Amino acid sequence: MAPPKKDTEALTLRLSRDLIDAIDQRRREAADLPTRPEMIRRALVEWLKLTKKG
Repeated sequence: MAPPKKDTEALTLRLSRDLIDAIDQRRREAADLPTRPEMIRRALVEWLKLTKKG
């Protein structure tokens, strides 16, 4: 996997074990087995698309 773009910023996020397990399960279903951070990025991008106003 390529290193993150230079215009990014790291953040720390605490999640419940149940949520981490659900993310890991979804990762395993993906053809390319993304990392946890990548799976979270994908989920956020999808959520933003789904909740876009206007």
